[in-house]
Amino acid sequence: MPKITFIGAGSTVFAKNLLADILAFPELAESTISLMDIDPARLKTTESVAHKIADFFGAKPKIEATLDRRAALDGADYAISMFQVGGYKPSTVIDFEIPKKYGIKQTIADTLGIGGIMRGLRTIPVFLDICKDMEAVCPDVTFLQYVNPMAMNTWAIHRASKIKTVGLCHSVQGTAEVLAEDIGVPINEINYLCAGINHMAFYLKFERDGVDLYPKIREVANAKTYARGYRNLANHVRYEVFKRTGYFVTESSEHFSEYVPWFIKQNRPDLLEEFEIPVDEYITRCEIQIAEWEADKAALERGELNESYERSQEYGSLIIHSLETGTPRVVYGNVANNNLIDNLPQGCCVEVPVLVDKNGLQPTHIGKMPPHLA
Repeated sequence: MPKITFIGAGSTVFAKNLLADILAFPELAESTISLMDIDPARLKTTESVAHKIADFFGAKPKIEATLDRRAALDGADYAISMFQVGGYKPSTVIDFEIPKKYGIKQTIADTLGIGGIMRGLRTIPVFLDICKDMEAVCPDVTFLQYVNPMAMNTWAIHRASKIKTVGLCHSVQGTAEVLAEDIGVPINEINYLCAGINHMAFYLKFERDGVDLYPKIREVANAKTYARGYRNLANHVRYEVFKRTGYFVTESSEHFSEYVPWFIKQNRPDLLEEFEIPVDEYITRCEIQIAEWEADKAALERGELNESYERSQEYGSLIIHSLETGTPRVVYGNVANNNLIDNLPQGCCVEVPVLVDKNGLQPTHIGKMPPHLA
């Protein structure tokens, strides 16, 4: 059975989803799960949750927890990153508050712009240290990288290290499900092809039985009958971009609104109102996640954490299962652009379909993106 290491395991809310996904597979039920974090209290909470999840599935993993990163990585077959350098306070708050003093509005600030760049500058040096540890104690590891800014971090890892790395996000599969619901077509009947860069990949194909579904999406866009998203947030931005470009983008409207200069303008507060753009949204989300962690911790201490677990949208467990068993799958991953997308810079980080089986991770060639998307 493989050894699977979680770096940043104190991110309990996210870690428990991946733990449940992994331990739900009988073939992975006796894996070694090595949990590592720099916060002993959070680490203890995740360790307790991991045992709860194992009991729920009747799995018998070896679960270990440590503050020592190198020890956690020693002999690992898989490593999963899920941390935020500097934490919510002070770093994320600073990423929002300083730009705000100068009139700069942000929604999520984890991909580009001032918030994304500052987050990348904090995070990349940590990743390079992690890669050095992996090169020393688990050089054959497969590294599943979940930390934003995804493109910056994964690009840096690809340039600095030979560790097998794929950046993972849920925006491609998540948005496909959103579109399926909006047009009333079961997601398991839809075939799609998506490519671009993380948080700004586009569905180049969205079909059912070979029939293009974009006309149905355009009907929904024109009638504005599409659903609202997480926390009842509006999806106007992405549908507006679709009407202008002819292709639907992956990440949420609140994300995309800060990637381009069209929606958040210093002297156009009317646009914020028209497109219902939630300024400072990520701050609110962090507060919600902290409250969830506190609630889980309190319930654990009372012996009252009784949860059921269902498979999440995340690709991590599917990749591990395919590499271990040979079960072929297609996932979407962030990898180096080695002749995958012709009209994006070679060597940069792109998001494309990736074939996974016993032969490893095999990114697929896309060719040229539509020029107005590239």
